[in-house]
Amino acid sequence: MKDPRPTPSRRPLSGAGPVLLKVPTDAAWLPHALAHFDEVLVDHAHCEKKAAANALSLLQAYPEVPGLPAQMARLAREESAHLARVLQLMEARGLTLTRDGGDPYAKGLQAHVRHGAHERRLDRLLVAAIIEARSCERLSLLAEGLTDAPLKRFYAELAQSEDGHQSLFFRLAAAAHGEDVAQARLEQLLTDEASVLVHVGLRAAIH
Repeated sequence: MKDPRPTPSRRPLSGAGPVLLKVPTDAAWLPHALAHFDEVLVDHAHCEKKAAANALSLLQAYPEVPGLPAQMARLAREESAHLARVLQLMEARGLTLTRDGGDPYAKGLQAHVRHGAHERRLDRLLVAAIIEARSCERLSLLAEGLTDAPLKRFYAELAQSEDGHQSLFFRLAAAAHGEDVAQARLEQLLTDEASVLVHVGLRAAIH
């Protein structure tokens, strides 16, 4: 039987940042996403909404981390602006925002967040970095696959933003816990992420 898991990648799928995903998105994802692009747009809106909310949650939980409050305030504003732009695209296509059915990918990663206060802080920052890295990869794929020029530019722009965000979250984790500790834990979480990706399977969604 053919192994259904993606083949490990040797390239930094998420761009120039420190979060090097261990497996690429399955090749079947892009044609599936393009064929169900309206569904992807609705999911994308929910992703941007939750990214803004997560930034504010981290600001509330960890104001002691050097640089985090100002960075998370800016990030929440940026993600909210992205949400507004996605909602505009949806409106132009006659789509409405449905209730959020949840993200099994994000939930799968959150299951690996440890419970001790110190460990939880590190894991929350690193999980955020990983989600941004996977988002960067998926948005880059959409930018390559879409034929509408404005949409291609939009998703290429967002992919670049997500690349910056994953670097930011890793820097904050390293500032709070030390780079060696953050890097070692990141490697374990990336292995966990690869398993989550296989478990979630193919969806018309950003994750």
